[in-house]
Amino acid sequence: MSPPGADARTLIPAAVDRFGARVHAVPSGAWDAPTPCDAWTVRDLVNHLCSEHRWAPLILAGRTMDEVGDRFDGDLVGDDPVSAWDRAAEPSRAAWRATGSHAPRVHVSFGWLDVEEYAVQMLVDLTVHEWDLARGAGLDEELDAAGVEAALAYIRTDPIMLTGPGLFARAVRPRSPSPRDELLALVGRRV
Repeated sequence: MSPPGADARTLIPAAVDRFGARVHAVPSGAWDAPTPCDAWTVRDLVNHLCSEHRWAPLILAGRTMDEVGDRFDGDLVGDDPVSAWDRAAEPSRAAWRATGSHAPRVHVSFGWLDVEEYAVQMLVDLTVHEWDLARGAGLDEELDAAGVEAALAYIRTDPIMLTGPGLFARAVRPRSPSPRDELLALVGRRV
């Protein structure tokens, strides 16, 4: 059975583009600003997303994490986080657009997943980190409604993602009943 938000594969290319628009809008003096992700600056956050989107095409093509190895660990953004993001985003976007031709399962750091579940997890990451980036860089914090709805549907049904691998902070009380505020609160963000 597919998880809620199984259409996330179709939402990812636009989410990649929205995150990229935020990266391009980061003011030059904001790269070292803190984000809602403890211990991550704006630059660190972009580096994290660069890493995930550099290995996504390989994972979608059927490679295992052992085959990918640690080639995307460390500093991927150097002195030019914007160009680094663009280099990571282009092949990732193309791979997500072509997911219909890929294997139905992918290998990630914690085992095998249906590609639909991997997609919705990547959409959650893109959506939440888009807000983190906006907050850290002082940009507009609104999020795409379709991305929020798919991410929220998944988070509501997958508490292991919230508590198991320690990917997110503890849930907090939402500022409002809006889907955006509920999603952010469930992953420990204070709006």
